[in-house]
Amino acid sequence: MIQVYTGNGKGKTTAAIGLAIRALGAGHCVYMMQFMKSLAYSEQKVLRAMPNMMLETSGKPFFVAEEGMMDEKARELLGKDVVIFPKGKPPEDYVSLLTSGFDRVMKVVEKKEADLVILDEVNIALSFELLQREQMEKLLQILPPEMELVCTGRNAPEWLLDRSDLITDMREVRHYYEQGVCARKGIEN
Repeated sequence: MIQVYTGNGKGKTTAAIGLAIRALGAGHCVYMMQFMKSLAYSEQKVLRAMPNMMLETSGKPFFVAEEGMMDEKARELLGKDVVIFPKGKPPEDYVSLLTSGFDRVMKVVEKKEADLVILDEVNIALSFELLQREQMEKLLQILPPEMELVCTGRNAPEWLLDRSDLITDMREVRHYYEQGVCARKGIEN
């Protein structure tokens, strides 16, 4: 099955990690590639130490965003921790970094090294054109029928939603970020 967790609400990665824990508990092997993230999140240390769990990252220790995507308040909160780029012109070094990560995913799938594959933040990477639809289509073509695939991130492309067996749209109703509360260790990172 292909599962997509998308939407502007909190909890997409958290839900995928919950599924990973469930799969591990059932004796499955889990592979998780976190696109657009570096090794800076609290859960990574625990996940990397778990038997039958492979976690890799393909990102830098800052956020990327397209021009016009963030309001001035959000940009100020992130300061130098965000790189803004023109729509349709993502930074080449970031494209190269994510392509290397995606190549690794392809190898894991080709060799059937996992029962559950989680592509964390792949939706937004596709939306920003840091990864291309053709890359994802190639992965979907070689995905073994017995392998579960989870794609997380905002702005899941319509063509991926059309191919999916399960879609969860996380909707933000209220978030304390609006009150100026920054990411908290152990809760958001």
